[in-house]
Amino acid sequence: MIGILLVAFAAVAGVFLPLQAGVNSQLARYVGGPVRASMISFGVGAIALLVVVLLFYRSEAHRAGDAPWWAWVGGLLGAFYVTSTVVVPVRIGAAPFFGILVAAQLVMGVLIDRFGWIGFPQRELSPLRIVGVALLVAGALLVRIF
Repeated sequence: MIGILLVAFAAVAGVFLPLQAGVNSQLARYVGGPVRASMISFGVGAIALLVVVLLFYRSEAHRAGDAPWWAWVGGLLGAFYVTSTVVVPVRIGAAPFFGILVAAQLVMGVLIDRFGWIGFPQRELSPLRIVGVALLVAGALLVRIF
């Protein structure tokens, strides 16, 4: 049951990404550009997360200072991602952008799994995984070209 819920969670997140890109692109038209729209998007998201934390999390021991330096760059990566969704899809189209995005995510995901980077368990790189990645990359290229 948990596995189904996790797949559903991932699928909903996947559906929300192109919607977020469109919403933020429209917002950029009203607020003076993609960086401002990205900042507003992050601000609204931060407020939503603050409410969730205040409502559902109680005081616990925290060791934030023990985190490695690279554990703090997630917000920067997110800012880059959100800004890219405001700038790129309106110029090349939603389908090509998200095809390229998903293909790149899969390539990086396979590399992360293969080498066990950033705390993920190592997973072998099988021939079928390589074929799957190649097919997704080819599909993304076909969507972009045609």
